[in-house]
Parts: sequence; C-alpha cells; structure tokens
Amino acid sequence: MTLIAQISDLHVQLPDKLAYGVVDTNPLVAEAIAQLSRLTPQPDLVVASGDLIQDGTLAEYELLNSMLAPLQCPVYLMPGNHDHRAHLHQVFSTHVYLPECATHLSYVVDDYPIRMIMLDTIVPGQGGGCVDAERLTWLKQQLLAAPTTPTLIFMHHPPFATGIPWMDRKQFQGHQALKTLINQYPQVKRISCGHLHRTMYCQWAGTIASSQPSLVHQSAIDFTPDASSQFVMEPPAYQIHVWSDQNLISHTVFVGQFDGPYRFADGQKVVATTLAH
Repeated sequence: MTLIAQISDLHVQLPDKLAYGVVDTNPLVAEAIAQLSRLTPQPDLVVASGDLIQDGTLAEYELLNSMLAPLQCPVYLMPGNHDHRAHLHQVFSTHVYLPECATHLSYVVDDYPIRMIMLDTIVPGQGGGCVDAERLTWLKQQLLAAPTTPTLIFMHHPPFATGIPWMDRKQFQGHQALKTLINQYPQVKRISCGHLHRTMYCQWAGTIASSQPSLVHQSAIDFTPDASSQFVMEPPAYQIHVWSDQNLISHTVFVGQFDGPYRFADGQKVVATTLAH
C-alpha cells in the first residue's frame, strides 16, 4: 500500500498580509502541515500541486521552506499560476527532482509502486493553464517509457469544464490534444489537479480527473451564468490517495480540531491517534 498526501493552493505570503484582503493563509497552512506530520501511519510522500505562494517572491518561498520542515516524508513541489519557476527552483535547490529546464518544471517520480508524472501547466503571467506542443511531446515520451506501469498524473490546472460558469471562462489551452493523448494510455489511473479550490471528480479521457480542495479557502459554488469569481471560508482540506491492490482510492481530510473519533459500537471516544486527527 502506498499513501500519497496531496496538498494544494497554499498561497503562503509574507507575514501580516491577507490574501484578497481577507484570508490569513499562513496559520491555516501551518495547521495543515502540523496535522500531516502527526498522521499515523505517515504518508509515503506529500505532493504540493501548485499555488504554493501568493506573489511568487523569493521571501515567500523561503517562508514556505521553513513551514514545510515538520513534514517527515519526501515532499514533491509543483508550480501553479501564482508561482515563479525560477524562484521556486532557487530556494528549493536541494529538491534535485526539479529539472533545470527553463520552459517547464515537469518531472517523473518512479520510486513507488504507482508511477507519478508531475506536469507543469502554467503560463507565466496568466491565470489559466496550458499544455503546449513541447509539454505534450514530453508527456508522450514519459507515457511511452512505461506503458504497463500504473500512473498518476498531477497537474495544477484541471483540463475539464466544471459546469460552474465563472470557473469555466478561462479554458485550459490544449485540452483536446491532451485528451487525445491520455486516451491512448490506459495505464493512467487518475489526473489529480489543484487550482479550483474545491473537490471535483469527472470521467475524462478514459480515466478519472479530479481537483483538490485548498489548504486556505474554497471556491464558492454558483451556477448563475453572470456570477463573478468568489470564495468562501469553508474548512481547509487535503486528500490522501491510497494505492492498494491495483486500485486508487482518495480520501478528503479536513483540517482542524473536531470532536471524536467515537466508536460506533458503544459511543466511547477512541484515545489512539488515527489517520484523520
């Protein structure tokens, strides 16, 4: 069994700053990291799938580096549209998996029973995502290299439409070419993304595509055609992906102090540490 913790959209920022004038992100991230560090059993690895910081500055990445220190397992970082590739690479230079390639920070993790492809989908200076010809060629090469190995693709930007009008105004560039490619490789068990600040699942390209909740704030659900982008202070959350018996199961874990757990048999409180607390 392999346990993969996925955290996303941390938006770490300099002290005394509020994201969008509202959200004090750093304490929320610190609480999530502390909770992850207490999990029993520990995840085999943590994937941070983009928007690691708010403004892309070196100082924010230095702060993020110190905030991630309590984690006891390997951490794999990916850029999102709030990130700055060069600054990320500079501060996390000891993360040798990060490639030297200047055009995209995509890489593969082959150290576990399920293969993980980290696909950089950012377009500097833009909020939307993209898979261009260079990244598509790179991804095809990685899929061809291990056609029978179960594979999990991580991306920051989801390539699917959500059905929420304000979320779908910025379309993922190259989504049809990506869909055509993924359809040819049945070893892809999941495409797991961030960016949307909400848990979603859908059938896409012959597999399952999903998005993660955020560690700080969640996107509001509003199906009104003319609604503007909005967020709500629903509880922070992350996911634990379990690869077991050739199957990938994902569990959403909310961050915070909640009463329990209690045994269903007699209502008595369980004292031992569990995965959820």
